[in-house]
Amino acid sequence: MKGIKKYFAITLFLMMGWACTETLEVNPTSVITTNSFWQSENDAEGALMGMYVELRSLAQGLHQLGEHRSEVLSPGLFGEGVFILHRNQMNADTPGHPDWSGFYRIINTANLILKYVPDITFSNESRKNLMLAQAHAMRAYVYFVMTRTWGDLIIREEPTEGFGADVTQRERSPQSQVFQLIKQDIEEALQLFPDNGFTIGRSVWSRPATNALKGEVYLWTARQLEGGTEDFQTALAALEEVDQADVGLLDDFQDVFDFENKGNREILLSIRHQDLEPGNYLWFMWIIGAAAPSNIDQETRDKIFPIGGGQGLMVTSDLVRNQFEAEDARRDASFFEIYTINENGGREYLTNIQQKFQGTIIGGNRVFLSDPILYRYADVLLMKAEAKNALGMDPAAEINQIRQRAYGDQFPGREFVDQGKEANDEVILKERLLELLHEGKRWWDLVRFGKAFELVPALQEKEGEDHLLLFPISNTVLSQEPLVEQNPGF
Repeated sequence: MKGIKKYFAITLFLMMGWACTETLEVNPTSVITTNSFWQSENDAEGALMGMYVELRSLAQGLHQLGEHRSEVLSPGLFGEGVFILHRNQMNADTPGHPDWSGFYRIINTANLILKYVPDITFSNESRKNLMLAQAHAMRAYVYFVMTRTWGDLIIREEPTEGFGADVTQRERSPQSQVFQLIKQDIEEALQLFPDNGFTIGRSVWSRPATNALKGEVYLWTARQLEGGTEDFQTALAALEEVDQADVGLLDDFQDVFDFENKGNREILLSIRHQDLEPGNYLWFMWIIGAAAPSNIDQETRDKIFPIGGGQGLMVTSDLVRNQFEAEDARRDASFFEIYTINENGGREYLTNIQQKFQGTIIGGNRVFLSDPILYRYADVLLMKAEAKNALGMDPAAEINQIRQRAYGDQFPGREFVDQGKEANDEVILKERLLELLHEGKRWWDLVRFGKAFELVPALQEKEGEDHLLLFPISNTVLSQEPLVEQNPGF
């Protein structure tokens, strides 16, 4: 009860600093003020907790932005009517994805921490530095997600604590300036982290996770913002730094996602879900009870029941399922195909369900409390391969580490051999598809590699319409932000 009261008190306080996209017509009242709240280490800890709670509330949005526009998903048995992103038919009225309000709330909380925590006395200075490092890393990550989504952004480095138009209404800054802030925050975070250690559960920012973020940021700017060789070199150095931490591939691919194995050695950063907290979004990719057939075999029955809150709105597309070899352990660990048995005893394909984030069974009910993964070591290896290839180095070692685990005893004959930059990039991009399916990475990968119009069926006839690589800004935001203009083409 004490923890719950503390959480609501913190939430009330943080609401006072909600970002510019909230309608602020009257001054909110609260017994908690900046003078009374930012006094102790416990106050700071509470605000930090609030920042991660806000991140968890955006887990579904992160997945939508990072995967749903790609080729990996298709409508499930009940999903056709809501799958705007899959069809790439977003507009300002029906964007099909979250607006940026929630992201700015996280940024505002990080800004509050960065403003007030330096003046608080801590029992351990390294703990203060760790908290500031997490705030810098979080702000960098959120801006990175946002600028890949909407391009130019409103830059806020101070918390929104006033209510005048000069504070709450601002124009967007060029994307180049956004990336300057992202890279600056990453460097400050890396300087502040006391070591390469992780917390239990690996669900908060750490130096290894921040180096993974740094690698991805510099890969993006190398390809998309003409950063070239220098940025590829910076990316590779950051990704190699991750190896100094307690990280590595697990022997068995499916063990990475085992509910009882949360926070395992392969995880760099995940979004924590626990009992009595809101479940994650991946119930969208489980079958809905009304569609569960009776004419199935026992293996299928054991897989899908109990169903819990499954909705069957989206499934792994045929296009992607057919790219997995039967011998690839990642196939069965990523999705399960449901077949019905007809009157002649034959099997007929019905649908599929995702397997990476199955949740757990509590009281006879499936609860989707798996932790969505933001960064894991396999991702780092494939980003290293990408950077090395761009620099004219052989990426075979990293690719073969991934393939060897995927195929086990069937690996001989599937060894990767350097084929030249262009061909290597195709191999790396496909390996990322097979390895990171349903982890919210695919759309960003396609955009970074310049392959979205080639590989996404809904975009294949729209080559040259580059404005579609961004998302529209919702009319809700535009109505609250008079100085913000819609992205071109929407």
